[in-house]
Amino acid sequence: MTAALALESVTLTYPDGDRTLTALDAVSLAVAPGELVAVAGPSGSGKSSLLAVAATLLRPDSGRVVVAGRDTAGLPERERTRLRREQIGIVFQQANLLPSLTAVEQLLAVEHLRGGNVRAARARAEELLESVGLDAAKRRRRPHQLSGGERQRVNIARALCTGPSVLLVDEPTSALDHERGEQVTALLSEVTRRHGTATVLVTHDRALLGRADRVLTMTDGHLSTP
Repeated sequence: MTAALALESVTLTYPDGDRTLTALDAVSLAVAPGELVAVAGPSGSGKSSLLAVAATLLRPDSGRVVVAGRDTAGLPERERTRLRREQIGIVFQQANLLPSLTAVEQLLAVEHLRGGNVRAARARAEELLESVGLDAAKRRRRPHQLSGGERQRVNIARALCTGPSVLLVDEPTSALDHERGEQVTALLSEVTRRHGTATVLVTHDRALLGRADRVLTMTDGHLSTP
C-alpha cells in the first residue's frame, strides 16, 4: 500500500548561538492509510520538529516530504498551505478551543475559514462529534462546560473536518489523567482505522503505546525502532 505520508532522509538544523543544532538527522518514515505510528522520546529529542516538518510548517534542509502523493519540496507557499489545509489534520497538545463557541460551532468555524458552506457542514460536524463520543447535549456545550477529555475529543473531531489523509497528534494526553489518556489513545486508534488516516502520534508516555501499530523512538534527532 502506498504511504499517505513519507519522509525520506529528512535533515533539519537550527542555529544555536555559534553552532548548529541538528533537530532531525536523515530521518525516514512512511505511514500507510489506516496505520497509527507512535513516536516516543524525551523532550528535546526532535519529536516536535518531526511533526512540524511532516505538517509542512517547516521546510527541511534536505530530504523529501511527500503528503498524499505530492512532493512538497518544490511547492510554492500558497500550494503548501492549501495542501496542509486539505490533507493534514493536526491535534494539538492543548485543545485551544474558542471559549465562546459550542463544540459544534468549533467545527463549523473551520468550515467558515475554508470558505465552505457552513449550513451543509453542520450535519458533518454533528456526525464527527458523535463519532468521537460526544452526545447531542455535550455538542451544545462550550469548552468550560466540558471535561479535559471531552475537549480533546472536540479537538480530534475538528482535525478531521477536512477529511485529511494525514493526522498528526502532539502529546494529546499530557493534560489528562491516565484513564482519560487511555480513552483518548483508544479513540485515536479507532479514528485512524475508521477514517483511513495515516496517523503519527508523538508522546513521552510509553504507557500509552499499546494501541499503536508501530512504535518508534526519537533520540537526538535520530528515529529508530526500540
